[in-house]
Amino acid sequence: MRLRGRKGIRENLEQQPELVVLEPGEHKGKWAKLFGNDRPIHVEFGMGKGQFISQMSFRNPDINYIGFDMYDELVRRASDKARNAWSEREVDTPPNLKLALANIETIENVFEEGEVERVYLNFSDPWPKSKHARRRLTHPRFLTKYRHILNSDGQIHFKTDSETLFEFSLNSFADSGLQMTNISLNLHRDGINEEHVMTEYEQKFMGKGMNIHRVEVVIGEKIYAEYNKIRLDKY
Repeated sequence: MRLRGRKGIRENLEQQPELVVLEPGEHKGKWAKLFGNDRPIHVEFGMGKGQFISQMSFRNPDINYIGFDMYDELVRRASDKARNAWSEREVDTPPNLKLALANIETIENVFEEGEVERVYLNFSDPWPKSKHARRRLTHPRFLTKYRHILNSDGQIHFKTDSETLFEFSLNSFADSGLQMTNISLNLHRDGINEEHVMTEYEQKFMGKGMNIHRVEVVIGEKIYAEYNKIRLDKY
């Protein structure tokens, strides 16, 4: 995605230090201090216009959220979405949300080891050409980065409309020795769950009758052990 920046975007972001983080690397290992608490941190890489991360922060005030994007115009749009999401509570700035301008390629410079509990990857660019496979956010080289920053409860939640990317991702997770659960090839087959937060892309694709693919990936040792215990008890 290439966005033509409008004049004044950077200035707009600079005027929102309570919500927008322009130098996220400065907070490596200190995100809890920035939020003012030690609640779990969930991040969305490639948040787009910010609908998902804004609604998640609104619905789950006991979790800290960080939305990342590399385009300043999208961060600006996400800041509007965030403020609108919280407006019904008469809150101007979401207390548990930060929007960060960063390239995911260097995410290991933004978080310390084990600083994050959950990673959301929603409708990432599928990079359909084989020569661009390394750019896919579920490529093993990115999984290595996620595993480094995720803690003992760590998970990756991945959604896409691309059947090809989903197949690639499942293979990537398996090849990396990661446990997968709640795999769905048609997430909304039985209707939309009211508790499910959709992205802008998800709404668009749903309107076209397209299937949404989703999987949860277990990373952390603690959550992995709990998952396997539940599975053994079930069977």
